[in-house]
Amino acid sequence: MRIQSESIVRHPRDLVFRAYRDELPEIANYMSDIQEIRMLTREDSGEATNLHNVWVAQREIPAFARNIVKPEMLQWDDYAQWDETGWTCEWQLKTRVFTDSVGCGGSNRFVAVDDNTTKVVLEGHLDIDLKHIPGVPRLLAGRIAPKVEAFIVSLITPNLKEVNASLETYLNDKLG
Repeated sequence: MRIQSESIVRHPRDLVFRAYRDELPEIANYMSDIQEIRMLTREDSGEATNLHNVWVAQREIPAFARNIVKPEMLQWDDYAQWDETGWTCEWQLKTRVFTDSVGCGGSNRFVAVDDNTTKVVLEGHLDIDLKHIPGVPRLLAGRIAPKVEAFIVSLITPNLKEVNASLETYLNDKLG
């Protein structure tokens, strides 16, 4: 399933890019459905930065998905390669359970609209194979998978827009 989002952040591109890359744990405090973001590792090499962050969501799981989606699944590892020369970030998300059954990845582009405005463009994908998840009947896996994917994308998509809105509010507060 395709994931996409575009948001405008009313701050210069370099400031938006670096805050997104370097200050996500602080920005998490501005997000309603994220409990926390923890940076586990960071490797800098010139204009490139590799990060491993853990995101912890706080969200109600709908009844149809409770047998499949458990609260611990609402944590994920975010592996990101940031390229400051191209103003891009390539990322891959890994769930904490059923890692072989869930694939999610994509890229963010930071586009300067003008000197004080940045467009953040995210394009990605989410693929779930329920056939290998215990408790999911094989005959139903194909029919349930699109609903589970749609639920997870419904968690991710508003969050993507909220990350950017929260980033803008964070920068407004930080810069006073």
